Amino acid sequence: MAAITPDDKIDITDVVCPVTFVKTKVALEEMDEGQILQVHINDGEPIQNVPRSIKEEGHKVLAIDDNGDGTYELFIEKVGD
Repeated sequence: MAAITPDDKIDITDVVCPVTFVKTKVALEEMDEGQILQVHINDGEPIQNVPRSIKEEGHKVLAIDDNGDGTYELFIEKVGD
């Protein structure tokens, strides 16, 4: 698979649920349809809840890459505008 090139990146490793989802949602709202957001996110509740909530909002989770240090890179394509 080709590397995903994000249009924007955010780091939410310094916040806890539900703020993780809120920050991700706000970042997506500022983007155009079809753009890709890369989210640096912690293991545990954030990586369990944010992708599920994003899918419920109608966006596409393209990939979840494990960094091997307790964090992940979550790639989301914005759907709808």
